[in-house]
This record gives sequence, C-alpha cells and structure tokens, in this order.
Amino acid sequence: MRSFDVVPTVPSRTRWRLPAAHLADAQGLVGVGADLEPGTLLAAYRSGLFPMPMAHRDIGWWSPNPRGILPLDGLRLAKSLRQSCRKYTVRFNTRFREVMSRCGDPRRPNGWISEAFIDAYDTLHHLGWAHSVETFDESGALVGGLYGVKIDGFFAGESMFSAARDASKVALVALVEQLNADGARLLDVQWATPHLVSLGAIDVPRDHYLRLLDAALSS
Repeated sequence: MRSFDVVPTVPSRTRWRLPAAHLADAQGLVGVGADLEPGTLLAAYRSGLFPMPMAHRDIGWWSPNPRGILPLDGLRLAKSLRQSCRKYTVRFNTRFREVMSRCGDPRRPNGWISEAFIDAYDTLHHLGWAHSVETFDESGALVGGLYGVKIDGFFAGESMFSAARDASKVALVALVEQLNADGARLLDVQWATPHLVSLGAIDVPRDHYLRLLDAALSS
C-alpha cells in the first residue's frame, strides 16, 4: 500500500527560535525546552535537529556529530533477509500509533518514547508528515515496524521494533524501496548503531549531513 502520496497539511509556524545545529555540545545536545507542536517538530527536522525527552519532562534537541544515515543505494540485503521479505506482508500508515507505542514499550532497553511524544507524532501523522511502515505475519499479527517523518526528499527514521525474526528489517527494506520510488535523497537514522551498520548505515560529519539535508529538502 503506497502511502507517501498524500499532500500534508501545513501547520502553524513554531513560536520558538531553534538554535543552529552546529551549536551542539560534544554529546550532540543543542538545547532544552520548546514544545512538540507540529510546527516546532517540522522546523527542527528542517534545521537538522530531532527531539528526545529528558528528565523532568524537558525536551532535548539533538544534532549528533557524526550523524548516521542510510544511503538509499546502499542497503545490504543478506540472503536470509531476502527470504524474510517474502515471508511477511508490509503496509504503510495503517497502524501508526500502535507502531509508535510498540517502539516505546517501557520494557525495551533504553526506551525513551513517552506518551507526550506518541501524542505529538500521532498529530503529525494525521497532518500527513509522520509515517509508519508495518510488518505483518501470516496470521495478520503486527510483528514489526518503524516510523519517521518525511519532508520533501528527506525521511527522518525515528525508531523501529521487532517481535519476530527480521520483521523490522523487512519494514526498512520496504521503506527504502518506497523512498527510492519517490525520488527521495536522504534517509536519516540519527546514530549508526551496529544493527543499522549491518544494513548499510554509515556515519557522516555534521556539516556534510546538513548539506545533504538542504539538498533533500529542495528536491
């Protein structure tokens, strides 16, 4: 099911002046505060920032250096993953809130997705900016997926979950195929974890990432 063809609704502009991405500290933290309104989230992504919750319900805005990306021509598909792609059914944007909630399961290590974040991105989803890719097994159960934000030729991958072998990887394969079909230019994965590196993710310097972002937003 193709689901990136929808024309998103443009929200009100943010009332905040967000700091520049290059002002991040050594950990990648740019600033703390602001809100999760749609206009703020979109302005942040366009500036090279992304939010994560911090203590006391504060919102941290991040721009790590280096930045993880997955080149859209660099996805690595092992033979076993190709077999898994034939095993599952993939859909787009049919279970967004559930996918995000499963990504934010508090039983997962290093879980960070709060109800406030789920509500904020669900609103962004209904406006046509945030998307989910969902993997279903033969019984029709949701067993994996991912979600993120798409702006022009840019997709910001936020999180993924898997409850069956390769289920999140299959969602990623479907995402990359769709982004390539749409002529997208940049898939941001924030940090190139070993799991993502095994699929083709790489690290790039922040300055290079921001140039790639500018090009993707103008495509």
